[in-house]
Amino acid sequence: MNKDNLRKIISLRHELHQYPELSGHESATKRRLMSFIENNTRLAVVDCGKWFYASRYVEGTKAVAFRADMDALPMDEALAIPHASQNPGISHKCGHDGHSAALCGLALELDALPVKRSVYLIFQHSEETGQGARECSGLLRERSISEIYAFHNWSGFPENSIVVREGVCQYASAGVTLTFTGKTSHASEPEKGLNPAYAIADLVQEIHGMKGSALCTIVNISVGGKNFGISPGEGSISLTVRAERESEMRKSYNAIITRADELAAGHSLSLTKSSSDYFTDTSSDSHCVGKVRAAAKSLGLQVVDMAEPIRASEDFGIYTKLVHGAIFYIGNGENYPAIHTGDYDFNDNILGTAVDVFAGIFARS
Repeated sequence: MNKDNLRKIISLRHELHQYPELSGHESATKRRLMSFIENNTRLAVVDCGKWFYASRYVEGTKAVAFRADMDALPMDEALAIPHASQNPGISHKCGHDGHSAALCGLALELDALPVKRSVYLIFQHSEETGQGARECSGLLRERSISEIYAFHNWSGFPENSIVVREGVCQYASAGVTLTFTGKTSHASEPEKGLNPAYAIADLVQEIHGMKGSALCTIVNISVGGKNFGISPGEGSISLTVRAERESEMRKSYNAIITRADELAAGHSLSLTKSSSDYFTDTSSDSHCVGKVRAAAKSLGLQVVDMAEPIRASEDFGIYTKLVHGAIFYIGNGENYPAIHTGDYDFNDNILGTAVDVFAGIFARS
């Protein structure tokens, strides 16, 4: 891509990294991105509340869309870098700052080109919670968008390699918190209370022995406190269930809920359930993956076929349930720190690659 444009989006990426915001609260991030496009391009910018899009409209054409996410994670910044997060407890440890900066780079490139087809650049909120794509996806039908593309940076692959997979790329998953409520009593008289620890312990053991294709991960257990004179009357367990297909995930999820109900009844406890972070499986269309491959090869980039889907979830699957599309991955480096870890920062060396591949896909659409 244009070197001046690359410098601009690297600077933008660093600014976004300094001021991260959590899912559903990306107001300042959105304003920064909107201002960048308004001040540097002629693309139309439409504010949709929690998110926005930029576009070039060509009447009578089928539209193509590109999507970036912009939310950060509830993690402290652990790196001593010039652009370190200024917001305590929040940091861009998944690289959404880079995804958004790359889409701004595509806006800069499109602004300099004769555009013969309608194009929409979707800047989406709340990817980490699985909510954003649901709220943005109506644009696909509203604007007759026929194809959509996105990328994610990924460690463990050669730097600037383009990683693709036809069919399911990332697992479906869902989170749930199960709260068991009984009766508090003095620790010396546990028989006069109903302590939920035993039902939760039974459930943990059964989850540990689960068979089948789904993966269940316990993320939190809480029962009582460190008061040695109290037998607690309430406890909860939070977990995620994930599988390659949404139907497989739902089957295991429902089985755990059913077993929790049975254990609650067997221990004379009441049970409440709170679900969160629901993701369908994310799939890529073979025809669209073909365009990604062609764009990458024309740029002389290494193309890697991903053998198995990534277990981590991604709400881009909401879009590809509605229209043809593909998500691809750009290698950070084989030994680069993994996303969602303290040592991670988006690799600026792949920003230009993301823009060039996006532009190559658009040229073939």
